[in-house]
Amino acid sequence: MQANPGLTYNPVIMSDQDVHPESLMMSYGYKPELSEGAAKSPIFQTSTFVFKNAASGNAFFELSSGLRELRPNEEAGLMYSRMNNPDVEILEERLKLWDGAEACAIFNSGMAAISTTILNLVRPGDLILYGSPLYGGTDKLMTVTLPEFGIHTVPFRPWESMKEVEQRLKASGFADKLAMIFIESPANPTNALTDIAGCRVLADKYATPGRPVRVVVDNTFLGPLWQHPIKHGADLVLYSATKYIGGHSDLIAGACLGSKLLIKRLKSMRSLLGTIAGPWTSWLMLRSLETLKIRMEEQGRNAEKVAAFLNKHPKVTAVHYLGNLTRKDGAQYRIFRKQCTGKGAMLSFEIKGGRDEAFRFLDSLRLIKQAVSLGSTESLICHPASTTHITVAPDEKKAVGLSDQLVRLSVGVEHPDDLIADIKQALAKVRIGDGLTASLRGGWSAEEGTAQGASLSATGGYARPRGPMYSDFGRTRAASLYCSITCALQPAMRAQANIGVKRSIGIPT
Repeated sequence: MQANPGLTYNPVIMSDQDVHPESLMMSYGYKPELSEGAAKSPIFQTSTFVFKNAASGNAFFELSSGLRELRPNEEAGLMYSRMNNPDVEILEERLKLWDGAEACAIFNSGMAAISTTILNLVRPGDLILYGSPLYGGTDKLMTVTLPEFGIHTVPFRPWESMKEVEQRLKASGFADKLAMIFIESPANPTNALTDIAGCRVLADKYATPGRPVRVVVDNTFLGPLWQHPIKHGADLVLYSATKYIGGHSDLIAGACLGSKLLIKRLKSMRSLLGTIAGPWTSWLMLRSLETLKIRMEEQGRNAEKVAAFLNKHPKVTAVHYLGNLTRKDGAQYRIFRKQCTGKGAMLSFEIKGGRDEAFRFLDSLRLIKQAVSLGSTESLICHPASTTHITVAPDEKKAVGLSDQLVRLSVGVEHPDDLIADIKQALAKVRIGDGLTASLRGGWSAEEGTAQGASLSATGGYARPRGPMYSDFGRTRAASLYCSITCALQPAMRAQANIGVKRSIGIPT
């Protein structure tokens, strides 16, 4: 394997044998002899670079400004870290290997990668056809920001056939202005899949010799390991590199991969907008790439076990996980089999009882961290409708399944038994049936009382519920609730439970 010889930091030249990407993450793109023999790339923490002479400085800027192309045996030099930096260049050379791309551009966030790409390739009056749902920030870009710049946007659903998607395109009245098809596949947070090859066919149908239609895929949910959109017809692949690529919740970055021609355009726009990632962030990602495969594989194994547990739990009404797809799911299953190489480590699931019980579940977790983001070594969970997707229009939330009972889980590398145990004890706190109303009437079932008792035996105290329980009216019914819970408990639990329940509702012990 060889990389672009025009880079100052040339990759190590490999033999013609097929070398796996994970074998190249420790060396590709880096020449130790250029850095005093350091085995690992140093952090080039500098804003600017010294020219050998005035002529070389002039030549570098001619190339950077697009005034001319590289001459034979000429190398593009280093100038200023808003334009290029050794850590950034080495990272770009390594990351492109996973997707089989010609080139890569690194950005200072996933949204920077998305916005820079769109602003470079789309003009006022153009149309973007996009799959919905999208990450909340991208959704707002499509529905609010881009229309303010005169760019038309039309959504479609991942489960629609390409014929139905084309009908939406024609109905928009801007089919002749189509410039981009933008998708997340799988979609955040529902894991809905879109047929990338089908989008390619549709894009080519509406492209003209002077007006290409680009297919752009946000591949964040499956990362560089489990799906390679370029192989299925995508022009560009986008990542929030904060997620699986960074993988440790300690950096913010984005990436775009594709042809040399398109990435060259994006790098020029990146320099103008100042959306390049810094050397320290890039160095951290170089570190992370060395363990990308082993991290993601472990996360995938854990997710499979967590999903199997959730599939059987009576308080979970649905589990959205790629590993759950079967032939009965029709097109979604066929797309999965065609374009995904793994099941991923992202899943979302719906909890009985709506938002209140979803919140109760989240607040009861002890090991799994309640936070946004995903793809990190630690498991992270959130309530998309009220956090990452809070700006999505209510009608759109309803249409794409962003319900108040849905939670999103990014499975980490913890022991799967510990993750399952944490989820199990948190689900035990969830109230099924009439929920809070039933609890105020003293309407706990024996099953629910036993579940609460199990929590009490583990924690020695009763988690104080939210809501009208602690109004004046609620306190007058405290004794009824106390009797209702404790009478339903197994005898062995009652002694310890009595103390915790009495304390939580203000009865002296």
